[in-house]
Amino acid sequence: MAGAALRLQSLFEQLLGAPLPVRIRAWDGSEAGPPGAPTLVVRHRRALRRLLFKPGELGLARAWVAGDLDVEGDLFAALDVMAGLVWERGEDARGLAEALRDPEFRAAVRGLVRLAGPPLPPAPPPEEVRRPRGHLHTKRTDRRAISHHYDVGNDFYELVLGPSMVYSCAYWQTPESAGGTLEDAQRDKLELVSRKLGLSPGQRLLDVGCGWGSMAIHAAREHGVSVVGVTLSQEQAAYARKRVADEGLTDRVEIRVQDYRDVADGPYDAISSIGMAEHVGAARYLEYAGDLFRLLKPGGRLLNHQIARRPERDESAYSVDEFIDAYVFPDGELAPVGTTVTQLERAGFEVRDVESIREHYALTLRRWVANLEAGWDAATRLVSPGRARVWRLYMAASALAFEHNRIGVNQVLAVRTPDSGDSGLPLRARVWSAPGRG
Repeated sequence: MAGAALRLQSLFEQLLGAPLPVRIRAWDGSEAGPPGAPTLVVRHRRALRRLLFKPGELGLARAWVAGDLDVEGDLFAALDVMAGLVWERGEDARGLAEALRDPEFRAAVRGLVRLAGPPLPPAPPPEEVRRPRGHLHTKRTDRRAISHHYDVGNDFYELVLGPSMVYSCAYWQTPESAGGTLEDAQRDKLELVSRKLGLSPGQRLLDVGCGWGSMAIHAAREHGVSVVGVTLSQEQAAYARKRVADEGLTDRVEIRVQDYRDVADGPYDAISSIGMAEHVGAARYLEYAGDLFRLLKPGGRLLNHQIARRPERDESAYSVDEFIDAYVFPDGELAPVGTTVTQLERAGFEVRDVESIREHYALTLRRWVANLEAGWDAATRLVSPGRARVWRLYMAASALAFEHNRIGVNQVLAVRTPDSGDSGLPLRARVWSAPGRG
């Protein structure tokens, strides 16, 4: 159909009630929209059917993952200008029902239906997780969710994460150091965790959700501790064990495929949990905190590094992000940092320090996106075009979410303080400087 792009622009602006901030290129080659803006490429009418049958974020994500939608130009800029029209509008069934009472909105929907063609709902892309709801965060469902996200091939993670093989927020020393290497920033993060935990030779460290072994290796090699690292991913464990052997640390580092709930060989002097607690779930979080508390010696420290969401006015109405749940982290849940601190304290911990490193994660994600884009052809061979598109969208959107303070990440240092009350921490654990001075 000639002029499909102009028709789409008009219909979308009717639906959104605002000018479309991106340019559109339709399947017929036509273009419409502001010159110089990022271009939304609608490769197939099927993209419209996905949006009609699943309005909002999940429909857009399905069209993106399937390759029915694409962005030409700066992906970050495109997502940034579209966020206010899609992700921040809070679309739900009640809002859609209210919108459908508007005659102009209904007319725009009918126009999209005609433009989309036969009204058959397309099958979701194969990367989408399809499973019954309920009974979340059992050992079986957690193992399956972890496998979906992490057992996609270590070569793919090497391409995205780089040589450090650390899949959590790096630590950039100052804003000016954003031009430094990702590997240096990840090493600095591991060292920051080690120093907060007060690691010293002869201690035992439990690394919960040890990933590919980077924290375990750093702690053993640089601080002389003995480490047990646990993960639910078979591929991560195999990779980590080889790295440990290559470093000559098999006498000090043990990597297990084990649920944290099954660890029974405490007490430990310290526990690191870096980017793992997002998988625990709200219903299990107090149990998680209690398990780690019992595994520590009196005076032992926990460093809990965890992504946090902003609190809702009505927490009972909070829902899990549909795209993330379906394509990225099945059963993952984010909590406000205040909730995390409260649950740790309920389990018996004394929380001694909370450090927000939100801006650091945005910098880290932009480096991961750059790695993926630079190795795009290899990435699509290692996984699939759909899975690679999932990762590109998820990491770019997440970087923007951190930059705009929609989500954060915090390091919470907690102590199993003994009855004597001596936490073992210095009076001034951190040194602050004036704004703009480092």
